[in-house]
Amino acid sequence: MMRHSLFETAKEIPNIKGLNYIADYITAEQEEELLTVIDSQVWSSELKRRVQHYGYKYDYKARTVDQNQYLGNLPDWLNPVAQRLHTEGYFQRDPDQVIVNEYEVGQGISAHTDVISAFGDTIASLSLGSGCVMQFSNPSTDVKHDIYLEPKSLIIMSGDARYKWKHAIPVRKADTIDAIKYIRSRRVSLTFRTFTK
Repeated sequence: MMRHSLFETAKEIPNIKGLNYIADYITAEQEEELLTVIDSQVWSSELKRRVQHYGYKYDYKARTVDQNQYLGNLPDWLNPVAQRLHTEGYFQRDPDQVIVNEYEVGQGISAHTDVISAFGDTIASLSLGSGCVMQFSNPSTDVKHDIYLEPKSLIIMSGDARYKWKHAIPVRKADTIDAIKYIRSRRVSLTFRTFTK
């Protein structure tokens, strides 16, 4: 389990099987390049937050993906991260589905587990722009853990973290870690998954 840089002198990432956190997974230059490309693409406003779909379109109402929602191969600008995730052993093959989520200040997402029937054993999310707290909750034990996701960080969920825990981003404008307040700004996340065909 990798340590979160904000927690090095305070506390470690919770010991949830299958949860891995990597600070500074990409460089500041790579983060800026990704944000520039993302903002040149077309956003969908079907949700309260803006989203982009690549590989396969996720149907939020049906909570599924099917072959008819194939959008094509991942664009060239997403391939380096997708291939790296595979090469480094986090995925058994290159991820082929990506959702880009934009979180404006005060936006979040309710507790959920990524759809088991649609996606494979591993979910990876890359944070760009702002940091924020991601809250993990175990429905069978009512245990909750907060993890602060820094910009340029990668969080990986497999095993128990993928199937037995839900994750959420609380709706608020700031996060407090060890009595220090971190004001949120615009955050963009890239969630990499494999479609189970």
